[in-house]
Amino acid sequence: MPPAPPAIETRVTRLLGIRYPIVQGGLARVATADLAAAVSNAGGLGQIANAGLDGPEALRAEIRRCRALTDQPFAVNFPIGRQDIWPALEAALEEGVRIIALTAGNPAPYLRRCQEAGAKTLVLTAGPELARKAEAAGADMVATVGYEGGGHIGRSDETTLVMVPRVVAAVKIPVLASGGIATGAGLLAALALGAEGVEMGTRFVATEEARAHAAYKQALAAAAPADTMIIKRSLGMPGRVLRSRHAERILAAEAAGAPQAEIVAMIAGAMNARGTDDGDLAGSYVWAGQCVGLFGDVPPAGEVVRRMAAEAAEAMARLRGLGL
Repeated sequence: MPPAPPAIETRVTRLLGIRYPIVQGGLARVATADLAAAVSNAGGLGQIANAGLDGPEALRAEIRRCRALTDQPFAVNFPIGRQDIWPALEAALEEGVRIIALTAGNPAPYLRRCQEAGAKTLVLTAGPELARKAEAAGADMVATVGYEGGGHIGRSDETTLVMVPRVVAAVKIPVLASGGIATGAGLLAALALGAEGVEMGTRFVATEEARAHAAYKQALAAAAPADTMIIKRSLGMPGRVLRSRHAERILAAEAAGAPQAEIVAMIAGAMNARGTDDGDLAGSYVWAGQCVGLFGDVPPAGEVVRRMAAEAAEAMARLRGLGL
């Protein structure tokens, strides 16, 4: 194996104790100990997704399995609002997890508990206002996702290129850029915008260790940005998915003003699992960002981290060659 690319030091790497400011997204049902450990072992920050696990004891088992696979820092990701996360959060803190990521909902009470336990916190936001609220509530860092991102995105349709510098200007804590990033050039661009790292979801789904069906991974590797679409706008929760027959049906139902209950049934977690777990991409919806057009393979997750760090170093060298 070639030598590791040079470390990239930012406030994020110092806070988290990692070599590169590359954070793997939460990725419900996809991000297990295998993926988290692979990312962390390569110098990034891996995350275990609590979403999709069957209760606190399942999370404990996953945390312990991750510890057996890596001695590097890793996080646990909790989406707020889907279920009561308190039991699982307490389990993670009791297991000694010292990096907690929170997405959606009001993070304030959970941030206070994490502070009491001495855990560092990352809050996923969409725009300056939510980033300021997270900072005021005690978050150690925020990630902000632009329009290009996969999964749930903000309602403003702001691109990452616009949103990141606006969030950086709004807060004093470190900012991670998310949305449309899958290469070392994207990492370098995020740093140039004032972010101090990146969080990536789609790229890490298309890796060997991700717990996703091979058909899903290969579809991501073969897709172009135009193969993604946004659903759930009518529910106030827009999210970007791979284009499919089922996703088109969801969009058509929204356009026709179908009852909310009908749309909610179409976006149930079981419909997502049909694609992520079973590989039925036509009859389901699966999350995907526009960055699908930037890669075409399904490598080990550690290779993604090392490749991005090397590409960032090469891109910096090119800029220096321009006299910058």
